[in-house]
Amino acid sequence: MAAMADDETGLVADQIDGELGTASEYTSPTNIGGYLWSTVVARDLGVVSKKEARERIRTTLGTLSEIERHEPSGMFYNWYSPGTGEKLTTWPDSGDVVHPFLSTVDNGWLAASLRVVSEAEPSLRKQADALYDSMDFGWFHDTEAADGAGLNRGGFWVDRPGDTCTVSGNYGDASADAADVLYTCHWYDTTVSEARIATYLGIANGQIPPEAYYGTLRTMPAEGCAFAWQEQKPEGVTREYDGVSVFEGTYEYGGQRLVPAWGGSMFEALMPDLFVPEAQWGPRSWGLNHPATVAAQEYHGLEEADYGYWGFSPASDPFGGYREYGVEGLGISSDGYASDEPATNVDRGYEGCREATDPEPTFGEGVVTPHASFLALPYDSDGVLENLDGIENDLDAYGPGGFFDAVSTDSATAAERYLSLDQSMIMAAIGNALDGDSIKDYFVDRSFERIVKPLVAQQVFGTTEP
Repeated sequence: MAAMADDETGLVADQIDGELGTASEYTSPTNIGGYLWSTVVARDLGVVSKKEARERIRTTLGTLSEIERHEPSGMFYNWYSPGTGEKLTTWPDSGDVVHPFLSTVDNGWLAASLRVVSEAEPSLRKQADALYDSMDFGWFHDTEAADGAGLNRGGFWVDRPGDTCTVSGNYGDASADAADVLYTCHWYDTTVSEARIATYLGIANGQIPPEAYYGTLRTMPAEGCAFAWQEQKPEGVTREYDGVSVFEGTYEYGGQRLVPAWGGSMFEALMPDLFVPEAQWGPRSWGLNHPATVAAQEYHGLEEADYGYWGFSPASDPFGGYREYGVEGLGISSDGYASDEPATNVDRGYEGCREATDPEPTFGEGVVTPHASFLALPYDSDGVLENLDGIENDLDAYGPGGFFDAVSTDSATAAERYLSLDQSMIMAAIGNALDGDSIKDYFVDRSFERIVKPLVAQQVFGTTEP
């Protein structure tokens, strides 16, 4: 992480090559947030001194207080130059136009890091709190979506982004001096999604109504064939929480039932759990689903596809570029994130609506990413350590900066680069594992627990509970 960070701005690059020599010329709010919480973990574990950590964090906060953002909402744009802090309007590698975007989930992760810094480094609390308090997640929240329960949009643009689908509006400030923005045409509408971090923060801050926690979908509805495009026909019952009716749908996978993510990837399911004690607060929901997700990933890698390794999540493609990896048969999207190269589209059909086209697939070469294993540490530490040992020593996917971003399971072709997002998930997971859930303790204060814990606690996934 230090190799990716600019000394003058304190902004971390999106990625760096495997020899830690050349960093990218772009970064995002998530990358910056990941660098902040990684610095806290490094300090707590003695990797860097308290003084060095404090100065690193101070530099980053100083730059964040100066760079351009959408002032009415306090939100940060999605791409900046790590070297100058300037908002990007052209892509450094190609010169292609960048339409500056404000992402719901990316701002969520930056805000999460500011909460961590505020608690972990009291000398910088005033700076961190000033930035955090200025961020209004109500700007992303459509209160009329999901039959009035409300959903977050994917984000918004200030200026029209070419031919991209947009919806004009203003969810945050309807005053005359706050101009309308251009929202994405989609919402974050699935429950098992990394985007739920923004909902947690907005509810805790009083910027999003509490009932919005129940507005997302566990699965698509099961009735009829209107949603037969989803991966499989769900089973479930309908429950009501605080006036919101919820179909508690689940999928069957590997002999168990669980609530799926859109693409079947690990970070969709488990990244928010690095900060919010979801399994502890929700024993009848996340407390069941998180270990089931880990077991499903293990089942796919070790039994169904027989790769010998597991851990599938968006990462660098060992054969070039970047790809969204996951357990395709476990994602809601019927052509979701595959675990192999070339991508295998599993299709077991949809009862009464869609015939199966590939119910017993032959998988290609699997691709695993170490950050997916680290996310699973709270739920199968022995299995995680065995898997990582094989990735490091048998697949030789370890370099001067630690685990490479991804590796193929047959040819042991490694993506010899480091993504700051993936490394920061690893750092947070290590901090929690070795230091008593320290990242969760820094993130959750009494006010957050008082507001959010009851929402999580009353939630019941699946079909067996009354």
